[in-house]
Amino acid sequence: MKLMKKVAALAMATTMIVASLAGCGGSSDKGGSSEAADTFKIGAIGPITGGAAVYGQAVKNGAEMAINEINEAGGINGFQVEYNFQDDEHDAEKSVNAYNTLKDWGMQLLLGTVTSAPCIAVSQETANDNMMQITPSATAVESIAPENAFRVCFSDPNQGIVSAQYINDTNMAKKVAVIYDSSDPYSSGIYQKFAETAASCNFEIVAAEAFTADNRTDFSVQLQKAKDAGADLVFMPFYYTEASLVLKQAAGMDFHPTFFGVDGMDGILDVENFDASLAEGLVFLAPFCSTSTDETIKTFVDNYKEKYGEVPNQFAADAYDGIYILKQAMEAAEVTPDMSVSDICEAVKAQMTQITYAGVTSKEMTWGADGEPVKAPMVLKIHDGAYTEME
Repeated sequence: MKLMKKVAALAMATTMIVASLAGCGGSSDKGGSSEAADTFKIGAIGPITGGAAVYGQAVKNGAEMAINEINEAGGINGFQVEYNFQDDEHDAEKSVNAYNTLKDWGMQLLLGTVTSAPCIAVSQETANDNMMQITPSATAVESIAPENAFRVCFSDPNQGIVSAQYINDTNMAKKVAVIYDSSDPYSSGIYQKFAETAASCNFEIVAAEAFTADNRTDFSVQLQKAKDAGADLVFMPFYYTEASLVLKQAAGMDFHPTFFGVDGMDGILDVENFDASLAEGLVFLAPFCSTSTDETIKTFVDNYKEKYGEVPNQFAADAYDGIYILKQAMEAAEVTPDMSVSDICEAVKAQMTQITYAGVTSKEMTWGADGEPVKAPMVLKIHDGAYTEME
């Protein structure tokens, strides 16, 4: 009889424990509450190994610095923030794997991913989970297609539109030649919108010459066509590696138009074995200028240099702002860590279209329901071997 009572008592205790565990829920459940109700968990994804590692490492550092500052100042809504960055090697499949790893960790909001193709893949996962996502630097339109996804940087098409408008409004040129990478959605997407906008501008596109990933070392043909067409400005919607070759080959042809680029130009002064004097006068759009005299930017640059031993690039700045943007929206929404992932997303998403943010990549930034930022671009010019912000 005593044995039967012991068995019954043990069964009742076991039932109570199971019920208690079931009531708690797990952080890996879709829409479940955080395992640690006293901290927010923000995850981030990007390449810190492979060919795009310089971008991912900058994002990792910029976000880390922001979160450390926030925690030291008391956290978000009085709660500390945990941070977990996962490497995706700029690979879409590995990025999804990284996302699942972060979900198992208990992630509640995502900063990422860093590059476009992985971001497109991961945004479908965050949409399924209704998790708040903001990418610091993925520029493809599709990167933030779901309603839960937002962006800090400009999109590819936006850069093409703004570039054409700036050239038009400042009367920089009358005859423009374009060299673009037809094999790269980033480059071809910018060119397409640039050409569409240019149709109603006061300058003429006199040459539009493409290259591909298989042929991006010799630009003599494209430059000769631009020169023969009398172009006084060459628009280059691609990255600084190829741009350094264009500038070198143009100088060898005694062709000296104004060269105008987009955010992919950031870093051209540091290209190995490149004569930086050839970039003198290059103008390009960028979300950030490390040599700005703005006190907010100067403080960020000084603190970043002290912590990481290098000057921050635009990716670090975008990530730094990305974390503070989340903080502002989370505080406006009054979210707490014990809320479900979906409830946090809905609350923060509603505030994203209401807040106005000022940081290191913009003095005034707002968002539309499509997740795209509304802000004025910075226009940089290389002068005396340094990046300078144009008025």
